[in-house]
Amino acid sequence: MLHVKSQARSHALPHTMRRPIFIAISIIAASVAAIASLTAIPFLSPLLAQTGDGLIESTAAFGDWRADHPGVRRLIRPQDLPPPDLAQSVSNRVSIVHRTDQKPIVPNGFEVNLFTSGLSGPRIVRAAPNGDIFVAESEAGRVSVLRPNGAEAARPSVFASGLGYPFGIAFYPPGPDPQWVYIGNTDSVVRYPYRNGDTTARGGAETIVPHLGTGGHHTRDVVFSPDGKTMYVSVGSASNVAEGMSRLSGSQLQDFVSSHPLGAAWGSEANRADVLAFDPDGKNERIYAAGIRNCVSMAITPGSGTLWCSTNERDGLGDNTPPDYITRVREGAFYGWPWYYIGANEEPRHKGERPDLQDKITIPDVLIQPHSASLGMAFYDATQFPADYRGSIFAAEHGSWNRSKRTGYKIIRVIVKDGVPTGEYDDFATGFVISDSEVWGRPVGVAVDKDGALLISEDASGTIWRISYTGKAAQAQ
Repeated sequence: MLHVKSQARSHALPHTMRRPIFIAISIIAASVAAIASLTAIPFLSPLLAQTGDGLIESTAAFGDWRADHPGVRRLIRPQDLPPPDLAQSVSNRVSIVHRTDQKPIVPNGFEVNLFTSGLSGPRIVRAAPNGDIFVAESEAGRVSVLRPNGAEAARPSVFASGLGYPFGIAFYPPGPDPQWVYIGNTDSVVRYPYRNGDTTARGGAETIVPHLGTGGHHTRDVVFSPDGKTMYVSVGSASNVAEGMSRLSGSQLQDFVSSHPLGAAWGSEANRADVLAFDPDGKNERIYAAGIRNCVSMAITPGSGTLWCSTNERDGLGDNTPPDYITRVREGAFYGWPWYYIGANEEPRHKGERPDLQDKITIPDVLIQPHSASLGMAFYDATQFPADYRGSIFAAEHGSWNRSKRTGYKIIRVIVKDGVPTGEYDDFATGFVISDSEVWGRPVGVAVDKDGALLISEDASGTIWRISYTGKAAQAQ
């Protein structure tokens, strides 16, 4: 199993190779001068950005899978983005290989164990209040329930089947005694009657939102505000960058803008690339936030109730433009798609179309390595992990297919201090990549179980893993 890590080595010189101390001093002085001169060379600055306290920043943070290992911290800022280059875009598909004894690589003090295997492309995982684990097997059209069984592998029970690419799973009302399980299909939101401990639905599906846009991005996540009054549904775009959306100009555009939320799209992209809000019964539909190309997964900050998105940005602008992102979502905000990205960076395929929006864009909080395909996310609000982890976000990076240097294929930890993201994130669980062309796992879902351990699903080998904190040093892998 591949284990990439950095090691500092110390080499003692044999006695016969020692020289007078003034020679050593001269060498050190020359080295210092050489290093100082290198800092003035612009193209070496990304290399130098990797030194210091372990934070990798600037363009060095773009990197690839070879630099990934638990504890690596990255910071990408909006000013680090290179200009778009449509000619640089590549297709770099990956081969899935059979997993033998591989498992995720985690930080020292943590232990990783197989929670279950043999699932059909497990996607989102969510923990029920009683400790059961719900998982969406999207391609199979079902949601299954897994009950932890100590050291034994959990066995799935089919909660509901015959669904239309189910993804999001939410328990309602929020709290310890939910009465319903809501499921986000590609084209609708349905709910099933539920009581704690149910492993199969006790009644048929009730359609709550009958019509969601289809085609293009097909995952639909569902979460509720802490007070239970608002249901959020994420709906990704129908295309990469609104290629099929007609252009409006003059009075047509003015009329549309005056009657729709900031940054709303139209035509084939109407109510797409948005977070939609509803009452829990599916009524009172409105756009909560717009211009989020594909908010695959959502999470709510414990306590404050702030909504967050884990987002896939657009393709076709080059290896390192633009980054994916994880961000707080503000009501009424516009995040750029399709006309802009990561602030006022204009999309060249829509050049000059919406100058009225240029200074009205909300910049995302945490920029992730481009094309990582950021999917499931969850806040860590338990106490099993060290105190520094409390309040952090764990997110699954499914992995790139359109970047010359492969990236993603890992679980990251987003650093949040007092509810505010710093922009930094750590690699937390790696080891899913075998070579430049082969992987055994593609992370999708993240959840925190009743004991405070972290559960992660991956849809390449059909497994879910449980990561717990023991405080013990890891054995060599």
